[in-house]
Amino acid sequence: MSNHFGDNIVTSIQQKGVAACVGLDPLIDRLPSELLKKHGLSDAIARNVDPLGDTKSCADAILSFGSEVIDAIAAFVPAIKINIAFFEPFYADGIRAYHQLVQAAQDKGLIVIGDVKRADIGHTSMQYAMAQLGGRCQSWAAPEAITINPYFGFDGVSPFVEVASEQGKGLFVLVQTSNPSAAEVQGMQLNSGGTLCQHVGKLVQEWASAPGLIGESGYSSIGAVVSPRDVESTMIIRELMPNCIFLVPGFGAQGRTQEEVAKCFKPDGTGALVTASRSVIYAYNDKKYAGTAPADWRQTIRHACEELVGQIRSVSKPT
Repeated sequence: MSNHFGDNIVTSIQQKGVAACVGLDPLIDRLPSELLKKHGLSDAIARNVDPLGDTKSCADAILSFGSEVIDAIAAFVPAIKINIAFFEPFYADGIRAYHQLVQAAQDKGLIVIGDVKRADIGHTSMQYAMAQLGGRCQSWAAPEAITINPYFGFDGVSPFVEVASEQGKGLFVLVQTSNPSAAEVQGMQLNSGGTLCQHVGKLVQEWASAPGLIGESGYSSIGAVVSPRDVESTMIIRELMPNCIFLVPGFGAQGRTQEEVAKCFKPDGTGALVTASRSVIYAYNDKKYAGTAPADWRQTIRHACEELVGQIRSVSKPT
């Protein structure tokens, strides 16, 4: 691997032949009963007892689940997005499990994106950056890239850029998110023209174009989180950010269509990494997979991942 995240993610996508990413969002009450029982949690869940009193058992259960997910998907996709929010309720035990899964995914050759959505200003942002990207005080495994929030402006973003650049890592800046009410803020029309989302996209492109940040692939180590809302607006954002790789949430359980996702790619089929979480990692609860491998939830996750790969390959073909 080179010392440039943009080049590394492009290379990994080329090697796997697909721009797909699986999101790991492990909810304790949705884990397979086999794992809950193994960690002594099944009775507590069945009685609707809050399991958070035993943070170690819960963290161990999601660690076991995450490890199985990684084993199931590693051969098919170039990257995994691990959402730290699903680990933080278990305090120190959860954070330990998060970093162990980062290491496990890296050991399998996956690029790890830490979905942490951090932001602040000055010294606070620097501490977040070092903690989440693996700075001077970090001894545990840290992801190759993280998600961050641009709401503080470049004062809040620059410490993350500094740490990421020093370590050859990457950032995905929130530009257009997948939640239904996002348009209340991101879709606001500005007097200067365009939407707030488009203005943020222009800023991120400017930040991403700073000296040393664009790699040989033509893509920056600073990308953007862009969930397609409609074809027209997505095409505008794509045009505004030619050097940014889009991390594209919302496909699968959140309902973004293949047609919508396709507009996140450039005509040459590059520039995006589409992520699906619940539709893959909880596939064993989906009736459509009931006849595939009813006794093996691991195999069902594998089948769902293979289906995701086929869908994304079909929408990222060069036009």
